[in-house]
Amino acid sequence: MKKYELTEETRTVNGIVLRRIKALRDFADVKAGDLGGWIEKESNLSHGGNCWVCGNAKVCGNAEVYDNAAVCGNAVVYDNAAVCGNAVVYDNAAVCGNAVVWDNAVVSGNAVVSGDALVSGNADIKSMKDYIVFKNWWSSGRWFTWTRSDNMWTVGCFHGTGEELVAKVFKDSEESGRHYKEIVDYVEKCVLGKEEGNE
Repeated sequence: MKKYELTEETRTVNGIVLRRIKALRDFADVKAGDLGGWIEKESNLSHGGNCWVCGNAKVCGNAEVYDNAAVCGNAVVYDNAAVCGNAVVYDNAAVCGNAVVWDNAVVSGNAVVSGDALVSGNADIKSMKDYIVFKNWWSSGRWFTWTRSDNMWTVGCFHGTGEELVAKVFKDSEESGRHYKEIVDYVEKCVLGKEEGNE
């Protein structure tokens, strides 16, 4: 059963026509008849779960919001981005490119999560300084992300500490383990300032 409909109220942003949504039934904190935010098409917002787009938030392109995720305030989700799980994107934040925000992650303020970033767990992203995206150049070409707020790493379906990541990868490949360790060490020493003896 559909939980919302596209109303006739429209706005055009960068040549894309967005339509306001209206709830058709009660779910989570949303009541039937409540007006939501703006989406380009139904594939932008799932009818399943408790996910919702509200306020002045906009979702367009091939972006998807599903599960119990929320996009609120003046947030924008576009391109091929996805916001899912219990993630929340709000304020003036943007999620774009091929970025995925999931689990209990929060993106707020004026933060932009873009490219191939993977933000998960309990990460709290408020600015561009709160995460770094790296690429596995030595074998798979896979992208992986470190988040400052929880000092955690996300690679594919893995989410854990740098120590856990390195240990896991070394089991699969000596070369990959060595490269991941170099990157984890770089973040700990150069980004977090954990120089030996100065912690």
